[in-house]
Amino acid sequence: MRKSHALILAGLMVAATAATAAAADYDRYERGDRYRDRGEYAPPPPRRGAEAPPPRHAQYGQPYFFGHLGIFDPNSDVDGLNGYDSGMNFDIGVGSRVSPAFAIDGTFGAYSAKRGSDEATVVPITIGGRLIIPHPFIEPYIGAGLGLYFSSLKEDPYPGFTGIDDTSADFGGYLSAGLDMWLNPRTALNFEGKYHMVTPTFQSNAGSSFDVNMGGWTVNLGVRVAF
Repeated sequence: MRKSHALILAGLMVAATAATAAAADYDRYERGDRYRDRGEYAPPPPRRGAEAPPPRHAQYGQPYFFGHLGIFDPNSDVDGLNGYDSGMNFDIGVGSRVSPAFAIDGTFGAYSAKRGSDEATVVPITIGGRLIIPHPFIEPYIGAGLGLYFSSLKEDPYPGFTGIDDTSADFGGYLSAGLDMWLNPRTALNFEGKYHMVTPTFQSNAGSSFDVNMGGWTVNLGVRVAF
C-alpha cells in the first residue's frame, strides 16, 4: 500500500507542475489579449537586418526646376533643313509631380543649326505632360506637349533663289522620352530625347512663300531639382 501511495503522490506532483506551467502560459496570453482589448501598444519584436526605406523623392504636388544642355539634330527633309549641321540646344523650365505617375512641365528653350552661312533658329515655349514609371532611384518616362514656336531662317541667295531672311510664330509640338536618376531625395540627373515638330511659312526676298520643316531631335543632359 505504501508503494502505491508513493506512486499516486508522485503522479499528483507531476500533474501539478504541468498545470502550473500551463497556467503561466495562459496568463501571458491573457495579458497580451488585455493589451489589445484596452488599445495599448505592444511593441513587436525587433527585425534583424531591416533595410532602410528608399528615399522619398518627387512627392505628390512637389514642384521642381529643371535645365538641359544638348545637341540639336535637324531633319533631312528637302523642304526642311537638309544639309544643315547639328547645332546646340538648351531649355529650362518648372514642373510639378501631380501624381506618382504623372507630371506637368512648362519649358522655355532654343535650338539652332547652320549650313555654311545659312542659319535656322527656333525658340519653343511649351507646356506638356510626362507619364512616369515610379521607382526609388531610376524613373523612365515618356511625354508630349504643345506650344508656340518662334522660328528664324536666314539663307543666302544663289542662282535661281533670292534668299530668305524671315521670322515666323507658329503652333507646334513635341514627343519626348527620358529618365531621371535620383542622386538624393531632391536632385536627379536627367537624360532626355525630344523630337520637335513645327512647319512655319517664310517669305523669300522676292516675296514667295515657303513652308519649311524646322523640326528635329534634341538630345539633352541636365538636372531636375525639387523645391
